[in-house]
Amino acid sequence: MKVPEQIKRLAVVLFVILAAVLLTRYLIPASVVDPRVYRASSAQREVSKEIKFAGATTCSDCHDDINTKKKVGFHKGLSCETCHGPSVKHAEDPSSGKPFAPRERKFCPQCHEYNPSRPTGFPQIIPTIHNPLKPCITCHNPHDPVPPQVPRECSACHAQIERTKALSRHALLECTTCHSTPTRHKQLPRSVKPTKPESREFCAKCHDTGASRKDAPKVDAATHGSRFLCWECHYPHMPGEA
Repeated sequence: MKVPEQIKRLAVVLFVILAAVLLTRYLIPASVVDPRVYRASSAQREVSKEIKFAGATTCSDCHDDINTKKKVGFHKGLSCETCHGPSVKHAEDPSSGKPFAPRERKFCPQCHEYNPSRPTGFPQIIPTIHNPLKPCITCHNPHDPVPPQVPRECSACHAQIERTKALSRHALLECTTCHSTPTRHKQLPRSVKPTKPESREFCAKCHDTGASRKDAPKVDAATHGSRFLCWECHYPHMPGEA
């Protein structure tokens, strides 16, 4: 009886597979195919490397005051050596020299220069216009980098709004004039949001015909805009635009 061509081809494929399995099992050295050999050699390679990093726990043994400040600040998730570099030699012998301390302005923008891919709420700046030429540590303590003034805190994340407002009639108003910002907004900007005016009377304090502020544009707040809130028609950061 003639064997079908399909059976012959299948037999050839099975023979090749069987030959490959036997070749792998009996002819190739175990050091080539045994994963345990690779794991052992990898561990040995890593152990043989020179230890350069001391670890944040070691740093806190001597710098407990700084560690206490840092662990409740915005940089609490950073290891000390992220900024100070490998410090195992300093940890073993403090007299051998101090670790690297970033003093140049270009260091911090590696993380904080404006980049649209970074998450909402992450503090960002445009280095050429944000307090130019001065080192960041002039105003910010790196172990607790709270901005020195609240409105400047706002512009770190809301730079586009800040630049828009700078060209508007509200340029001289601080953000806190209209917004109250919970402290937790800095950690959870999407879920804990600043307040914004919820009544027509708020804007009327400056813009109603009876308001005492003489340099502000005036309207009859009782009739102008009907039932709508002022910011539903006027963009408050550029109030000349409706």
